[in-house]
Amino acid sequence: MTANWIDNQKNLMLFAGRSHPELAEQVAKELDVRITPQTARDFANGEIFVRFEESVRGCDAFVLQSHPAPLNEWVMEQLIMIDALKRGSAKRITAILPFYPYARQDKKHRGREPISARLIADLLKTAGADRIITVDLHTDQIQGFFDGPVDHMHAQGQLAEYIRENYGTENIAVVSPDSGRVRVAEKWADILGGAPLAFIHKTRDPLVPNQVKSNRVVGDVDGRTCILIDDMIDTGGTIAGAVKILKEAGAGDVIIAATHGVLSDPARDRLAECGAREVIVTNTLPIDESKQFPQLTVLSIAPLLARTIKEVFENGSVTSLFNGHA
Repeated sequence: MTANWIDNQKNLMLFAGRSHPELAEQVAKELDVRITPQTARDFANGEIFVRFEESVRGCDAFVLQSHPAPLNEWVMEQLIMIDALKRGSAKRITAILPFYPYARQDKKHRGREPISARLIADLLKTAGADRIITVDLHTDQIQGFFDGPVDHMHAQGQLAEYIRENYGTENIAVVSPDSGRVRVAEKWADILGGAPLAFIHKTRDPLVPNQVKSNRVVGDVDGRTCILIDDMIDTGGTIAGAVKILKEAGAGDVIIAATHGVLSDPARDRLAECGAREVIVTNTLPIDESKQFPQLTVLSIAPLLARTIKEVFENGSVTSLFNGHA
């Protein structure tokens, strides 16, 4: 640690909602700070009350909240925490959302639909957030929804390093589950030594959520270890269908790598039975015992979040964490 970091440490205060205490403790340990004590409780009618037990005047506040189900409750708790900090005269408030809620509602597909991802950004700003830190947004344009700095972090370096160490880079192919994520797959391919690319051509009914019909593989996967990548796994239907298509196309082992393990029912059963050798996710969302299965590996996102917080606090370069490529 630099002297500057130690001298300024008294101004950095870490706050954590109740949704993912394990991640909050990991981030605090990485930063060598403690989570600021608070009282948080629910009234009988569901209203949330938060009060911090220490003065926050003039501090650089970082408010960490993950957003698993019940998502709306945790969104509201984070907004209330930010409001309490603003009214307590915090100098700067950074909202940390490892998994950005409502990210899939980033545009109107048909008339009379909301753009809920923009609404979340507006709510954070109104509550008093000056800055957002988030990980692997569903679409990049969400960065522009917030009127202030957004540090959009990426877990692919960490996931790819795990794959490189455990599977090597020989005879692999990087596979996107649809044509829309080919650009992300290209970055993966670069990290994994110029691996060939493939994608699954699929159709989706806009009227039926969480249901996709996978069609065919575009690209050469015959006999290769396929790294099937995505930003999130919710019910697992898309990914499980993609594994089946890859196997039918002659792929060898299929390794699934995704940042956000939402894992709504029946994801656990689908992923355990789909034929993938391993499913790798990070802990941007809590993954309790009921969601786990033998092929699942969970990597901690805490080191990346802690390094980001440190760079923001010291007015350093967040882009430097990605070798200059944001």
